[in-house]
Amino acid sequence: MKRRTRKSSKRKWLRNLIFFTMICVIAVGAYAIIQYNQGLSEGKEGQYKDDGATFDLFQGSEPQFGEINVLLIGSDTRGDERGLSDTIMIAHYNQDSHAMKVASIMRDTYVDIPEHGMQKINAAFAFGGPELLRKTIKQNFDVDLNYYAVVDFDGFSKIADIVAPNGIEVDIEHEMSKGIDMTLHPGKQTLNGKELLGYVRFRQDKDSDYGRVKRQQEIISKLKDEAVSLHSLVKLPKLLGIADPYIDTNVDNKTILSIGKGLIAGSSKDMESLRIPVPDSYQNLHADVGAVLQIDLDKNRQALKDFLSSSLDDEEVSAENSALPTE
Repeated sequence: MKRRTRKSSKRKWLRNLIFFTMICVIAVGAYAIIQYNQGLSEGKEGQYKDDGATFDLFQGSEPQFGEINVLLIGSDTRGDERGLSDTIMIAHYNQDSHAMKVASIMRDTYVDIPEHGMQKINAAFAFGGPELLRKTIKQNFDVDLNYYAVVDFDGFSKIADIVAPNGIEVDIEHEMSKGIDMTLHPGKQTLNGKELLGYVRFRQDKDSDYGRVKRQQEIISKLKDEAVSLHSLVKLPKLLGIADPYIDTNVDNKTILSIGKGLIAGSSKDMESLRIPVPDSYQNLHADVGAVLQIDLDKNRQALKDFLSSSLDDEEVSAENSALPTE
């Protein structure tokens, strides 16, 4: 009799556990849907509401050996007009080590764009969207890209405010105002999303695009650290909802979740960065398309391939490219 009672109690406990688990799953699902829809509502003005409908088909290669390269494009488009790519980056993620790297290609880099001849690399996006930019990078640097993400800067400030609700601390070296519709004063301070956008877009000083690339990599690294924290995970559904209309990408949800899970596991890892062209590998030149950076293509191609390769000593690469060049 006692045995039957114990079995009955065990079955009841198991049923209650299953029921409780189902309630939790439903509650979490409902919360995620509500938060996602709320985010969509806040981001409804974004110009990339329909992923895959804006640009030609991106024919990136399949990821190999757990290594993923995503072409990140910051677009300075206005309205429905396709503009130049204001920012060009390659985000590299290793699914085994959970390491993330970011390589920036300066927009005035003078390269051969397929069917368009020698141009500034940022013109490739205006001529043919992410796919032509992919072809251009493959032809000039022999790097395979798997996915792309075009980010509308109008949504950057909203995304930053969700990821880092308390702002991001930066150390501003000098006053920034020209061309960013605000004034940022020197010194250590915490910037909100709108101010961060001005910070990463400013280029009207002696460092020009070099300084801007450095600041962009700094903020991406800090936002990445914020994104893997607990409060951001709770707000992830809302973040995805807000970001969706401002980002056009072919990265599938499974890959996003895999990368997100891996970044959480490797949250202590510092994000490494590289700038192309690397120091002592280019010269300033005036061509028919304006002021350009004429690069030593072989040297920069090898530097980029080495940086994206997991077999190279990452500390050596980081040290080699840490110095800011002089013009």
